[in-house]
Amino acid sequence: MQGALKAFSSHGNFVKNAVLRHVRVVNPLIQPAVFSRFESAVSARIEEHGFESTRIADILNSKGKGADGSWLWCTTDDSVYDAVKSMTQHNVGALVVVKPGEQKSIAGIITERDYLRKIIVQGRSSKSTKVGDIMTEENKLITVSPDTKVLRAMQLMTDNRIRHIPVIDDRGMIGMVSIGDVVRAVVSEHREELDRLNAFIQGGY
Repeated sequence: MQGALKAFSSHGNFVKNAVLRHVRVVNPLIQPAVFSRFESAVSARIEEHGFESTRIADILNSKGKGADGSWLWCTTDDSVYDAVKSMTQHNVGALVVVKPGEQKSIAGIITERDYLRKIIVQGRSSKSTKVGDIMTEENKLITVSPDTKVLRAMQLMTDNRIRHIPVIDDRGMIGMVSIGDVVRAVVSEHREELDRLNAFIQGGY
């Protein structure tokens, strides 16, 4: 994943330089001073559109109502069995954990990894063990805001070896994104940027 992150991070400069090289080839007779001004204009236009502009809010919007947190949580008093059952039903790998009766007050997070390491491997009963006994507690949580850039979220997830990250604003928890959501957003953004650059080369701007 670290290698993929570095590739995404350097992709913007690579494509921008490729565009400028293409312009040099297509226009070999441009005088140096003229080309210098032209190159600056190209770079400015590329920066204007910009790589890495997608925010976490864009991912939540694209996911629609399924991202509003209504089924992404369980309580500390729920059994691990019920939490895992909910993950399975909704095809997710993690649930935000809240205190009973306080849906917006995050107590932690429970993931498939917690289930495997703390229940299966240790031979404990998922039906008699409470979520609060095995969850990752709130003070150890890594979170993002709706305005966090997608590549920043990817960096956080890679550095901390996590696959799910809660989205928090001043009202509390508003959703959760996975590493799959983030990677798809980055790929989509770069594909759109390539299309814009191709249109620029072809005179579409």
